[in-house]
Parts: sequence; C-alpha cells; structure tokens
Amino acid sequence: MKKLDIKQIQEIIPHRHPFLLLDYIEDYEPGQYAVGYKCVTYREDFFAGHFPSEPVMPGVLTVEALAQAGAVAILSLEENRGKTAYFGGIQKCRFRGKVVPGDKVRLETRIIKIKGPVGVGEAIASIDGKTVVSAELTFMIGQETE
Repeated sequence: MKKLDIKQIQEIIPHRHPFLLLDYIEDYEPGQYAVGYKCVTYREDFFAGHFPSEPVMPGVLTVEALAQAGAVAILSLEENRGKTAYFGGIQKCRFRGKVVPGDKVRLETRIIKIKGPVGVGEAIASIDGKTVVSAELTFMIGQETE
C-alpha cells in the first residue's frame, strides 16, 4: 500500500486549511484510485453554524472530501503534477447517513474514465463500513498552479 501524510498530500493537491478535508491517504495508485480518511472533530469550523444544537458535517463537504481523494489519484500522475482538478459535475449523488463529530470517514474515489483533461470518478464515503455518501464525480484538469 502507498500511504501519504498531510504534507505529502499538500505536495499533490493545492487545498489548504480550512478547506483541506483529507487527513491522510491509506492507499492510492496514480490515475486509478485513492483511499483516504477525514477524522471529524467537534472543532471543525462548519459545526459553529451547521447545526449548533446537532452538529452535522454538511453533505457538500463530504462530496468535496471525496473529490479531494480523487484529485490525489489524478494529480499524482506525473503529467498532472502541479495542476488543479476542478469539479465538472456531480451525478448520482446520494446521502445515506450523517457525518458527526468523532466519525472517521473513509473516502474512496476510483477513476473510471479519462478523456483528455476530463475524467470521471466513482466515489464512496463510509463510516464503519456503512455508506454515507455515494456519487459520480466529473473533473477537469486545469493549468499548472504557482
């Protein structure tokens, strides 16, 4: 298994606090897949307003975390180093459970299609083996970042 810590993730994708939603990558294969984790704590900025009496991680942020895992997979290809992967679309997205403080969310995105700068990934977020979000994510590879 190929592992990445937070500093290694930051060498691949441009996201930074407070929008970097991966804590580590457990395994990945450039251009094929990445499996990462988000360890959710009560100290997350979004819990202050979503929702104060019942903290729930916004579903769109879980989808973003899945996209970041996919970005690790696609941007770890040598020809994509230093570039950015942008959302091109979200299809077949289903929310099946809540993500709350204390959860360790497994984020797996498999790249199923690439044609030029556009690709598609199948993504599943799960907690203790139970799927909480699934989606098909379309991405576009942009120009190199500085």
